Amino acid sequence: MSDDDLLSQLRIDPGQREGGTRRPWRWLAILLLVVAVGVGAVFFALQGRALPVRLATVEPPPRADNQVPVLDATGYVTARLEATVSSKITGKLSEVLIEEGDRVKAGQVLARLEGADEKAQLRLAQAQLGAAQSQLGELQTQLDQARRDLSRQQSLNTKGLSSEQTLEDARTRMLTLQAQMAAQRKQILVAQAQVNVAQVNVDNTIIRAPFSGVIIAKAAQPGEIVSPISAGGGYTRTGIGTIVDMDSLEIEVDVNESYINRVKPGQPVTAVLDAYPDWKIPAQVIAIIPAADRSKATVRVRIGFQVKDPRIVPDMGVRVSFFEDKADQKARPIKGVLVPSSAVVERDGRNVVFRVQDGVAHRLPVTAGQSYGDLRLISQGLAVGDRIVRDPPVQLGDGTRVKAETATP
Repeated sequence: MSDDDLLSQLRIDPGQREGGTRRPWRWLAILLLVVAVGVGAVFFALQGRALPVRLATVEPPPRADNQVPVLDATGYVTARLEATVSSKITGKLSEVLIEEGDRVKAGQVLARLEGADEKAQLRLAQAQLGAAQSQLGELQTQLDQARRDLSRQQSLNTKGLSSEQTLEDARTRMLTLQAQMAAQRKQILVAQAQVNVAQVNVDNTIIRAPFSGVIIAKAAQPGEIVSPISAGGGYTRTGIGTIVDMDSLEIEVDVNESYINRVKPGQPVTAVLDAYPDWKIPAQVIAIIPAADRSKATVRVRIGFQVKDPRIVPDMGVRVSFFEDKADQKARPIKGVLVPSSAVVERDGRNVVFRVQDGVAHRLPVTAGQSYGDLRLISQGLAVGDRIVRDPPVQLGDGTRVKAETATP
């Protein structure tokens, strides 16, 4: 075989070279077609599957004779009458007669201070008063004698047996004693006032309850110094204990400014303590504090208990529900239907609900009205008994097939 024949066998045909370069692109196109077919199959499979959702039933509006809460709020039990009891003067405690939980009456002795100095001052003032009163008695005796002497001198002067000078001296002595008597009476009043002051200082060593209540804190022990003002750093107590009038307990809640128009004085309220969730306590609105909290955008509302019970104590957490008066409900019949608040969502800038018919969810624009606890009033577009989606998922759209995950009647 010649060299030319060998070279011809090794030469590559141009057609074969072009076909070899196109083969990888052919396989890539086939792969993309398979992926597209798979995605389409999955899409159509998903379209055929129903999206599991939670359903709820549209409820009728509340009847005029059936109270429904128009607003819920949380707050705390507070005492309108609470005081930390202290002494009026600075002194050392000799007795502390209270313990936490004790019930005390107004005027009951709670503690005593060492009062030796005050009692000594009282005895001194009483002695000074006694001396002033004795001196008054002596002056009274002298004045009686001066009056008799004046009467005698007047009789003698009439008979010409006494001079005018002697008569004038007797009259002057009587007037002088009268003036001394008046001054001494003033001194007795001053001495009596000093006794009263000393007695007050002694009484101030006895600390009494300003009103009836329960001791909730004991802050001092015998031997400690108490003072009505802070002095001596941590070695001086400013009070011996805290007393609370349990009859003054009430509820304070902060209501958002947007809903304060639903609250008014005298409005019926039901309170539920966090400690007793099954106990519904009747109450009513006492007052709306005419001031708003700028930082929280809330208004404080005072609520009074209509039932007194020892289980209610200060600083307990409480949940309250505000109700409309029955008279107001009769005057303003409620039109529309009630749906769970979670069923109303915002889509494309509008409030909508998803009504389910024959296993298909239909998006329905609605106008959401007043809240009644966990329910929301819908004025039109829905009928009682309609089935709607509770907590609609993001992927739920108009026309999506759905199935009930859990039905809520």
